[in-house]
Amino acid sequence: MTTGGSPLAAPPPAGRPVLAVLAGAAFIAASAPMVRLADTTAGMAAFFRCAVAVPVLWALMTADRRRAHRSPLARRARWLARLAGVALACDLVLWSHTIDAVGAGLATVLGNLQVLFVALFAWTVLGERPARSLLAALPLMLAGVVLIAGVFGSSTYGSSPGLGVLFGIGTSVFYAGYILILRAAGRNTAPGGDVGVIAPLYEATLGAAVGAAVLSVAIGDVRLPSPWPTLGWLVLLALSSQVVGWLLISRSLTALPAALTSTLLLVQPVGAVVLGAVVFGEDPSVEQLCGVGVLLAGVLVATAGRGGAATRRARTARTTRSASPPLQAASTTTS
Repeated sequence: MTTGGSPLAAPPPAGRPVLAVLAGAAFIAASAPMVRLADTTAGMAAFFRCAVAVPVLWALMTADRRRAHRSPLARRARWLARLAGVALACDLVLWSHTIDAVGAGLATVLGNLQVLFVALFAWTVLGERPARSLLAALPLMLAGVVLIAGVFGSSTYGSSPGLGVLFGIGTSVFYAGYILILRAAGRNTAPGGDVGVIAPLYEATLGAAVGAAVLSVAIGDVRLPSPWPTLGWLVLLALSSQVVGWLLISRSLTALPAALTSTLLLVQPVGAVVLGAVVFGEDPSVEQLCGVGVLLAGVLVATAGRGGAATRRARTARTTRSASPPLQAASTTTS
């Protein structure tokens, strides 16, 4: 990563990356309420979120490449990033259905189950043994899901909490696929080539836009949004979450220990619950709120044990100017 100044310039103050991650998480936390305010189909919400972001990210990538003399992504890396985007499109469509079933806040909390599925896929497909911290967190995460689903209590929030949990699990599965495929794309860049953080995000967003368009046609979700307010909310969603939110987080991850970043990114699901209550009057039951706390505690336990190794990788990445996206810490947030 380059700052564009003198190579001998002092690094930015330690507080700036922290503030950037918090700001990025806040932008993404607002994405679920904006999807609900747009009041359109799941396919259209996913498509316009990505399609509007594509030209903006392309312009930013082009300017960044000229300014910092970035290397272009290799062809294989580009297509892997686009394939990751297709998985992201599936994630976003299912996530919209989760919002309809259990509300904006709980839907975002359920998306954090992808931490579990990333580890399971890496274990079964890539042969990477899960950390002990994840195994310790598994009962907590499952207990949180059961409580959110409304198995206990008679005043659960949501039109269909059980179905919402199933959609939420599907969301997490596809988001885990997005993370792992995008990580593979990062590993297929030229050794020592500095592609920056914008190029992989642009290619993935392009793939997501195409994937969402195909999905919308396949499931009969095509409905042109009204210029106002639907299209306005979708444009704001694209610019705030898909562009600003993810760029703020991506640019700051290599400057922070992974354990600290994982903790900071928990602002996102908590913020979504708060916004859901303030904007829509969402009122989860006591049992569901307990489930939120238990699930997020499980996420925190699962990610805390990986901080040391991730910190060493981040230091190596800064030294070698690696092009691989910092997905270890990013895997604690969603949508």
